[in-house]
Amino acid sequence: MSMENFAQVSGLGALGLTDMIISTARNAKAHHKNCEQLAEHVRIIQNLLEKLKSTELMSLPATKEPLDCLEEALGKALDLVESCKDKSYLYMLAMGWSVVYQFRRVQAEIDRYLRLVPLISVVHDFRMQQLEEADEREYTLDEEEMEAQNVILKRDRSKKDADILEKSLSRRYPDLEFHEALQEEQEKLRVELQRSRRMNDQEQYRVIEHLIEVTKKDVSVFT
Repeated sequence: MSMENFAQVSGLGALGLTDMIISTARNAKAHHKNCEQLAEHVRIIQNLLEKLKSTELMSLPATKEPLDCLEEALGKALDLVESCKDKSYLYMLAMGWSVVYQFRRVQAEIDRYLRLVPLISVVHDFRMQQLEEADEREYTLDEEEMEAQNVILKRDRSKKDADILEKSLSRRYPDLEFHEALQEEQEKLRVELQRSRRMNDQEQYRVIEHLIEVTKKDVSVFT
C-alpha cells in the first residue's frame, strides 16, 4: 500500500503510522535496539496525537500543514524499520553506521515537525524531558553488531570468525539452522544486488557481491 493510500484509509495518517512503526520494530532483525528506541520515541508521540485527535485543532490549517510534514517524516521512519525487518541482516550490518545516521536523521526530522503542531508544541519540552529520562542512549551499533560487522567485511575469515557469524545469525533466525539462515540471507542479498544494479551504484554492488561470497564461504565451514 502506498503512503498516500494508507493516509486515506487510516483517516489520521500520522497516528496510523505510529502503530505500524511500533509493531514493525518488534520484529526487526537488524539494528533491533535502534528500532526499539525509535519505537519508544514514536510511542510517546502516539499518545500526544491521540489527545490532538479529539480536539477542534485538527480542522485548522495551522495543524494540518505541520501534521502532513510529520506524517511524511513518520513514513520515512516506517521505511527504515521495515528495512531492518525485511532486508538482509548482513547487508544492513555492513551498512552499519550509514543506517545509524538514518535513525538519527529521521528522529531529528520527526521532532522538528512535531514542534510545529499546535498543542503538541506546548508539551514538546515536557515530552523531550520524558525521553531523556527514559532513554539516554544514542542511536549506535552495539558491541555484538560491531564485532559481526568486522567479521563480514573481512576478505578471509577464520573458524573463530565463522563462529561469531553463526552466533549472530542464530539470534536473528532462531528457527533456522545456520546454513538455512545463510541461504535466506543469500536470497535477500540477490534482491539488493538487482536493486543496486538498477541504480547503477557500483560501490554498493561490490559490497553486496562480497556479502554473497561470505554466505557461500561460511556455509562450507559448517558442512
